[in-house]
Amino acid sequence: MLGMWALLLLGGLVTPCQGLLETVGTLARIDKDELGKAIQNSLVGGPILQNVLGTVTSVNQGLLGSGGLLGGGGLLSYGGVFGVVEELSGLKIEELTLPKVSLRLLPGFGVQLSLHTKVGLHGSGPLGGLLQLAAEVNVSSRVALGVSSRGTPILILKRCSTLLGHISLLSGLLPAPLFGVVEQTLFKVLPGLLCPVVDSVLGVVNELLGTVLSLVPLGALGSVEFTLATLPIISNQYIELDINPIVKSVAGDIIDFPKPPHPVKVPPKEDHTSQVTVPLYLFNTVFGLLQTNGALDIDITPGLVPSKVPLTTTDLAALVPETLGKLPAGQNLLLSLRVKEAPTVTLQSKKATVSIPATIHVQFYQPSGIPESLFDLSGVMTLNAQLAPSATKLHLSLSLERLSVKLASSFSHSFDASRLEEWLSDVLRVAYMPKLNVDLGVGIPLPKVLNVNFANAVLEIIENAVVLTVTS
Repeated sequence: MLGMWALLLLGGLVTPCQGLLETVGTLARIDKDELGKAIQNSLVGGPILQNVLGTVTSVNQGLLGSGGLLGGGGLLSYGGVFGVVEELSGLKIEELTLPKVSLRLLPGFGVQLSLHTKVGLHGSGPLGGLLQLAAEVNVSSRVALGVSSRGTPILILKRCSTLLGHISLLSGLLPAPLFGVVEQTLFKVLPGLLCPVVDSVLGVVNELLGTVLSLVPLGALGSVEFTLATLPIISNQYIELDINPIVKSVAGDIIDFPKPPHPVKVPPKEDHTSQVTVPLYLFNTVFGLLQTNGALDIDITPGLVPSKVPLTTTDLAALVPETLGKLPAGQNLLLSLRVKEAPTVTLQSKKATVSIPATIHVQFYQPSGIPESLFDLSGVMTLNAQLAPSATKLHLSLSLERLSVKLASSFSHSFDASRLEEWLSDVLRVAYMPKLNVDLGVGIPLPKVLNVNFANAVLEIIENAVVLTVTS
């Protein structure tokens, strides 16, 4: 397994202390509890680990049954290590209790990982009959954190040893000299048997860490590719990953929008919690993709609005009678809204807003069915954004807070366009906002780190970023 990776060790890294996100990346702080859960889960159900321990054939046989890796013919069976002691014929490992995991983060290096387990050995005693032994074992290992050749975080075993605890004779008779032989042999054999278990556990966890390097589709807009921007940093309580989101169009072009001029001040992380910080840049980039793809444009006709919302020349003339009073009555209007500049997202304390500059070309349909132009408006829509996390995304729901417009050009006399703002706001709320929220269904992707689920995360909007915090 070691030969598959080009490992860059992290010696000399210091504990993060300034709380500043210097880059525009997505900052992830993964609590040591999450790493512990990932290791424990790999012991329970990791397929790679099962290949090392052997297949569970029945409840009574335990993890190392007669058909397992260490079963009949294994290292501890007749002809194996104990072959020199004929009286202990057939002694082999039959059971291995699910290890209890404990770990300690080592700042600047990696992890001190301990697995405490109990090994059950069965065989024939020197006086005949079944011989059953149980030995408590603590597997202690030092694991370095680095970066693989693929650019993902990786844990790799650097040192492993076993400490043999109390040995119990559960059944059968075993003279003291032979008991000593068993003890000494276990001291020699168990490191070679159990340290590969640690290596296999790390293999499962590294697969989870490898998901940081992922390509997340954004529907018809493009995709976001997450990469590791800098070396991981280890503190006493968490692993910090600066993850760079690279946004690409459908054609594969990298979308580059202006970055915030100042670093993000990331709030401190409490113990037993994990954090992910989503930068303003990612919000602006997604909205920029919507704009360049034309997803923010719309043509509004009476068929898109309820009958209670007026959208005829009669209704328009009533708003500005001195200028538009001579329009033919009862003709349907066509409002062509176009967004030619990228929207601006603002993230401030506890509030998220989106500002969309737009032009609105107003026409009416003549009896012949041919549209005739009336005037053009330039305006700005200010939208409130409600944010809600799911397991893998940050979802947005927008509502119109206010609309300001001014007359850009007119095919008749000039007039005060602000008199149309309330009417236009009603039209946009029923015709434009539902379409915009459907297009935003792609959400803001979150990086995948150790399968941390942010669906129930506490969400905090700070200056130029959103912080999601989940209890481990």
